[in-house]
Amino acid sequence: MKYYLIAGEASGDLHGANLMKALKAEDSQAEFRYFGGDKMQAEGGNLVKHYADMAFMGFTEVLLNLRTILKNMKACKADVLAYQPDVLVLIDFPGFNLKIAEFAKQHGIKVCYYISPKVWAWNQKRVLKIKRIVDYMFCILPFEVDFYKEWGMKVDYVGNPLLDEISQFVPNDDFRAEHQLGDQPIVALLPGSRKQEIERLLPVMLSVVDQFKNYQFVIAAAPTFSAAYYQQFIGNSKVTLVFSQTYHLLHHAHAAIVASGTATLETALFNVPQVVVYKGGAISIAIARLLVKIRFISLVNLIVDRKIVTELIQEECNPQKVASELSQIVEGKGREQMLEGYVHLHQLMGEAGASEKVAKLIVGYLR
Repeated sequence: MKYYLIAGEASGDLHGANLMKALKAEDSQAEFRYFGGDKMQAEGGNLVKHYADMAFMGFTEVLLNLRTILKNMKACKADVLAYQPDVLVLIDFPGFNLKIAEFAKQHGIKVCYYISPKVWAWNQKRVLKIKRIVDYMFCILPFEVDFYKEWGMKVDYVGNPLLDEISQFVPNDDFRAEHQLGDQPIVALLPGSRKQEIERLLPVMLSVVDQFKNYQFVIAAAPTFSAAYYQQFIGNSKVTLVFSQTYHLLHHAHAAIVASGTATLETALFNVPQVVVYKGGAISIAIARLLVKIRFISLVNLIVDRKIVTELIQEECNPQKVASELSQIVEGKGREQMLEGYVHLHQLMGEAGASEKVAKLIVGYLR
């Protein structure tokens, strides 16, 4: 069968690649065309557009880049129509993907949605539209099944795809030596993969380096940026850059400062105590605070439905607060409490195998 996949961010590229691998195991005739990234490209098929040209964060940023977004959307619709896939598989990225889903439905193309839009966070009535334009929804957070049920929509809970990726991870014992890292405990800095979040968050993360003399700081750098790009923020600070090896870094990390997003969950699944940080544009944040109706922003806290990791958002994301929270998790009671909370998280997350479940369901539904 012919599959058209759309992933608009680094995390979607990761999950898309694992899904493609699983689809090939279920369907020996599988053909792929997609919007995605390097990981999906490594699985074969045809990459139409890289997510690096698509990821815009926040209300203001979307408005400023609206022309580019609309251009990408128009190109995507034309390409989907020309390819005539047996199924369109949309991975997260709701602002873009829900519009493509509506278009596909109008043209009689089956629509599968993997990783539900966060409709439970704000404007819950969007579920009514999703019921109309999405044929099959595959959820990765346990509480989403009951949420959709309340709106009269049956969905499939498949577990979380991060567990798939982590289960395949093989530690590199030479990681420290290869990156000239000494014996000091490592504090990992994960500032995200998008330009806006790196530029807002990395300077705050780096501001605490000099206060922790007994630790070495290592940045998980995104492959879409150069070392020179990061160096403008690092300056003379004693910080190491590591590209495309986030899991190896987390495996060796003692603690971390992490941009809110998928990385917070990955960090927790590696049992690394963390401080979660987030900064958006002033207008974007003001709008979000009016619309968003959830208690937490980090996936760790959302899944367990209580505070496990500290979230420093907007004004609270400052050097003093970050240093204070980091000091509490590098040793002592704060560290122990967070690690205990992670035990509960692991229990709720369950086992690996999300990609295989989704692949089986997609092929089964289509046949």
